[in-house]
Amino acid sequence: MAKKLYVGNLSYSTTETQIRELFAQAGEITEVTIIMDRDTGRSKGFGFVQMAEDAAAQEAIRRFNGYSLDNRSLTVNEARPREERSSGSGGYGRNKRF
Repeated sequence: MAKKLYVGNLSYSTTETQIRELFAQAGEITEVTIIMDRDTGRSKGFGFVQMAEDAAAQEAIRRFNGYSLDNRSLTVNEARPREERSSGSGGYGRNKRF
């Protein structure tokens, strides 16, 4: 079964290709995504790697958590499920009393 990994502390210049080549050493990869800031288009310094097999994911965590890439020590662990965000209204217009 596929397993998604969180990869943190990436250099802003690290590419998806670099991550794919690195993690391929641990097993088959189904997807690599580096999260980008929508306003600046620059990397936010973290991303996700989906490994095809649980064993490959565990091997990737063992090998690459603490691994130095682009002079940065990577953080690699199992990704947590995405938390639901609020509607983004920020409270404006809610429960106004005049």
